[in-house]
Amino acid sequence: MEGFGVDSQPSVELNVKRQEPTLVQPAEPTENHVYFLSNLDQNIAVIVETVYFFNARKDGNGWREDETPSEVIKEALRKVLVHYYPLAGRLGISGEGKLNVHCTGEGAVFVEAEADCSLQDVGDMAKPNPSTLQKLVYNITGARNLLEIPPLVAQVTMFKCGGFVLGLGMNHCMFDGIGAMEFVNSWAETARGLPLSVPPYMDRSLLKARSPTKVDFPHMEFSQLTEILNSNGGYETEEMKYRSFCFSPEKLDQLKKLAKEDGALSKCTTFEALAALVWRSRSKALEMAADQETKLMFAVDGRTKFDPPLPKGYFGNGIVITAALCKAGELADKPMSHAVGLVQKAVTMVTDGYMRSAIDFFEETRARPSLTATLLVTTWSRLAFHTSDFGWGEPIQSGPVTLPAKEVVLFLSHGSQRQSINVLLGLPESAMDRFQQFLQF
Repeated sequence: MEGFGVDSQPSVELNVKRQEPTLVQPAEPTENHVYFLSNLDQNIAVIVETVYFFNARKDGNGWREDETPSEVIKEALRKVLVHYYPLAGRLGISGEGKLNVHCTGEGAVFVEAEADCSLQDVGDMAKPNPSTLQKLVYNITGARNLLEIPPLVAQVTMFKCGGFVLGLGMNHCMFDGIGAMEFVNSWAETARGLPLSVPPYMDRSLLKARSPTKVDFPHMEFSQLTEILNSNGGYETEEMKYRSFCFSPEKLDQLKKLAKEDGALSKCTTFEALAALVWRSRSKALEMAADQETKLMFAVDGRTKFDPPLPKGYFGNGIVITAALCKAGELADKPMSHAVGLVQKAVTMVTDGYMRSAIDFFEETRARPSLTATLLVTTWSRLAFHTSDFGWGEPIQSGPVTLPAKEVVLFLSHGSQRQSINVLLGLPESAMDRFQQFLQF
């Protein structure tokens, strides 16, 4: 298993010259109304920034010589926004204080840019460098709050080698990873002149709260834990270090065998074993007090778990957050199978009833999940963003722009076959060294 730091600078300083942003409106008139966002959309209204790297076009593929990537992508955006018209609107607040979308057709923000180097100078997405990558995504300057940031912002940056990067800033309240992936793939299909293979299903009222509301499950993701400081009083003075650890398919198979070796479990998934290993190793690395209650949170795709299942192409957040709780001492002292079993219980807890209860819980409380003494695992490894072909082939690399917050770990797919998983996280320097040791098995 390879571990590498991600705090090194790229060999070349990236200079990007942007043109003035323009608004891209849908190619045809679209509905003008206030678009409902469900309670599953409300909790995660943050801007998610991603980048997609494309090589220069090879000769002989039938494209006109005068068509540039930005022209093709911009024109395709106009067309795909007819189907995804809320992305051309603006966020608003309902009378009951919830986010909604005013479908005004104002347009998505589009920026063309040029870089003064080659794509290969940007470096490896396995070790993202935010100071470099953020130059490839346009930020709305002067926005005082989320409502002043359009739901979709796109930047196409051309490089000297002929390659280019598509950088996107998209509000998570508009869709989860699966929905975002379907949108980007639809946009790419449109650029290639193809019909949408998965048209969006627009009606989010399928996930309205019940009336009267009915909270009949405990929702541990909202539980506020008390942090017990360890003997050294915390890590406030230490610098955060970021590292990425690559787990090959062989290493992941070994990990699953380790989880089952004491006979307590008959099966486990790659995610369950890896999430348990990282949760356990991180708690130990931070030297949490033995009686410190610690929480693991992660999203489960509820699309097929709702009854009836959500329609194909559901445009919105179909994920629900689930959680596992355990004392740090118990997590460290008991075998791996114990931690994996807790993750499995958190997965199986997610049923139609649980998800409806979570929707109603938010309706009653407007609570936000608490991150005290918590690890939040965000899984990008199952998302097929690498399939988005705008006419220049699939991206040579893609992924998030920013490093995870201190309570968050990212699982990213890696390698040409995307069978490996990169685990990317930040920890105080001394804890990171211990974490790396605890990952060995």
